[in-house]
Amino acid sequence: MADDPVGLQLGTLDKEIKTVMVALDIREQTVQEAIDKQVDVILAKHPVIFRPLDNLTDQDTQQKIILDLARAGIAVYTSHTNIDIVSGGLNDYFCEVLEMTEVEELTDFGLGRVGNIQPQTLAVFADNLKARFELTGLTIVSYDQSLSKIIKRVAICGGSGGKFYPDALAKKADVYVTGDIYYHTAHDMLSSGLTAIDPGHHIEVLFIKKVAQVLSAFKTDVTVIESSALTNPFIRH
Repeated sequence: MADDPVGLQLGTLDKEIKTVMVALDIREQTVQEAIDKQVDVILAKHPVIFRPLDNLTDQDTQQKIILDLARAGIAVYTSHTNIDIVSGGLNDYFCEVLEMTEVEELTDFGLGRVGNIQPQTLAVFADNLKARFELTGLTIVSYDQSLSKIIKRVAICGGSGGKFYPDALAKKADVYVTGDIYYHTAHDMLSSGLTAIDPGHHIEVLFIKKVAQVLSAFKTDVTVIESSALTNPFIRH
């Protein structure tokens, strides 16, 4: 992804780093958490600057987040799509959580994964997905209210991967797990014979635990902490 915003987005390479905080999103509450914990750099999954800026003022709520970080001297490093496609990255971690075997890449450019699981009904698979990702709810794309379809092969793509459902079909997945599935895309999936589950974009929060573990394994004097700020904008009620 040549145009994907990754790497150092805010700050300087010359600053001495003592404390790194790993976060999924950078919102107002994340910034305050970083200030309170005297963090030097935030390593985030989602970019704090996603599109080019025409200006930078505190009249815009998103731009104010950037200004507050700069004023506090907190750098931001983003690992976005690169952590999704790399071997051992976030999508591979999802596969570990679901105990998938014979895993392969879903798309030609490395996004998503597809693999096999022990045969189970869609109802059982959905319950397992909720439990293992600690979800309060999810959305199942199926006309079959009994959820009796047998699931043996799973495709999964973190984030918003609805447009890759033809790849899941091509790889003969029984179900495609991805976030932010649009209403009409769901119809198209079902017309094509594909069942899907939308667990929400926020399942990428596992990025925090995974990356913090990797960073902590390095023998350095840098303290690595996990963000505890709640940034999921959706409540399932």
